[in-house]
Amino acid sequence: MKYITRKKALVLLADGTIFYGKAVGEKEGTAFGEVCFNTGMTGYQEIFTDPSYYGQMMVTTNAHIGNYGTNEDEVESDSVKISGLICKNFSYTYSRPAADKSLQQFLEENNLFAVSDVDTRALVAYIREHGAMNAVISTRINEIDALKEELKKVPDMDGLELASQVSTKEAYYVGDENAPVRIAALDIGIKKNILRNLVKRDAYVKVFPYDATYEEMKSWNPDGYFISNGPGDPKPLKSAIEVAKNIIAEDKPLFGICLGHQVIALANGVSTYKMHHGHRGINHPVLNLETGKGEITSQNHGFSVNREETESHPDLEITHVHLNDHTVAGMRMKGKPVFSVQYHPEASPGPHDADYLFDQFFELIQSNVNNKATV
Repeated sequence: MKYITRKKALVLLADGTIFYGKAVGEKEGTAFGEVCFNTGMTGYQEIFTDPSYYGQMMVTTNAHIGNYGTNEDEVESDSVKISGLICKNFSYTYSRPAADKSLQQFLEENNLFAVSDVDTRALVAYIREHGAMNAVISTRINEIDALKEELKKVPDMDGLELASQVSTKEAYYVGDENAPVRIAALDIGIKKNILRNLVKRDAYVKVFPYDATYEEMKSWNPDGYFISNGPGDPKPLKSAIEVAKNIIAEDKPLFGICLGHQVIALANGVSTYKMHHGHRGINHPVLNLETGKGEITSQNHGFSVNREETESHPDLEITHVHLNDHTVAGMRMKGKPVFSVQYHPEASPGPHDADYLFDQFFELIQSNVNNKATV
């Protein structure tokens, strides 16, 4: 391995705070986005390709990033979705036999700028205290005033619609067309492993663009509907909210994950809000209020559903609660085959405690089919 002379770099937060590090590789660069952190010990490739992270600057709390390389089968979308990477120790070499390439090569192919040798413990502590905010990473360490001016032009995540940036442009199909169950999925940032979980339960899935209408989805005659995860603020997603309202009125099974969970809440008149610094990691504790069991979950969200409004809503019931801050982690509609969770039951790598939620969705679909057959 040749010796690499790396450029000095900085992390400049919107409030003027600066952390210093070095550019990964030999390239110079600059990148902007909302700075956030993920506490997962593994799964960096899945994190970087998760559409829910679009437009965000990722700080990894694990001290070593890149040591097991990358594998082309371990992606959640067709490209890297984070806007930049900030880490402590970046491994240029890897030792996993299953890896296809190094993380450095993977990032270079996706044109992603990264900064290492940052005191990420101090940076994460700062974010936890002061909240998520926009930031810039750059090798232009002598142009701080200019970077500050450029950073001011970056839009805040609050109120920002990003689903259109990551959704499919055209509808497509996944699975066996002869499968017994047909599911219409609204893609507002869908992860590949969600589709794998639906298909492996013998479903044929048609994935619709973020702005698809209810009529377009219904015309396919699905047995159930799914609203995916995704990036940004849920409030601007007027079309998706309208789709959710119509599905609810139709009494067809509906399952929502993460951003989809928030869309279903908004469809019921329950508000959402931007969190102080969000939940991102693979070890978040959730209490299942129906079983009384604790679940370790994978989470990635910066917005949440208003708990007081959910509790007082006549048609909604909270099913899961985050044990760290008691936010709404899951809910269902009373008398309707509709439910959602704020976390990721499909997470891999990650815990599988919540895998049963997909089974519940298929049970609702089968029950709905059986009820129609007896009418």
